[in-house]
Amino acid sequence: MLFPLIAAAALLGGLAMCSCSTHPPTRPSKGPPPHSRFTVVVFHHVMGVTPGIKSFAEELRAAGYRVVVPDLLEGRTFPSIEDGVAHVQEIGFDTVIERGFASVKGLDEPLVVIGFSLGVLPAQKLAETRPGVLGAVLCHSAVPIETFAKRWPDGVRVQLHFVENDPWAEEDLDAARQIAATAHGELFLYPGTAHLVSDSSHRDYDPATAQVIMRRIRAMLDELG
Repeated sequence: MLFPLIAAAALLGGLAMCSCSTHPPTRPSKGPPPHSRFTVVVFHHVMGVTPGIKSFAEELRAAGYRVVVPDLLEGRTFPSIEDGVAHVQEIGFDTVIERGFASVKGLDEPLVVIGFSLGVLPAQKLAETRPGVLGAVLCHSAVPIETFAKRWPDGVRVQLHFVENDPWAEEDLDAARQIAATAHGELFLYPGTAHLVSDSSHRDYDPATAQVIMRRIRAMLDELG
């Protein structure tokens, strides 16, 4: 499970589904403007910048958004979540966070950050601590707010997307609920046991769930844009 590893490291240095939200549901996307006022930063999961992550980013670009995909693992990709976790344990979770922060230096603000699993670490910390972040989308992972700050910053929107019985994320759900309640955010729960449901290049990929997640993300981006 990623949560005990992530939390410890950070503290030291159209589908039948259950949708649980403390914020009114986002409206269906009508399509964003051709030139958005913010930059979307997509932080990949522990397997690296996979073809599925690239495809996710390209879909947002095709919808009119400026999107960057920092490489937190310096070009490396891994064939399994377990292999990726082993590598991150070797280099350190703090290193991943530092690389995430470094990757946004010089980017045009404001920013919206999206993190998948491991990528939630830099995404969440940026959302909590860096001025100029309008919103965050945290997928398949979360850590308690106090990991990075005393409170969630006013005005920063947040969505969280979790598969209900995902063994990699089951211990993150309490943190996700805390964030949703405290930040007046949206927590969406999807049926199943898979982890990387939005990565079209991974065996966990669920097209129906991924489509709903993308629709909800784009709806939030449209509202922020």
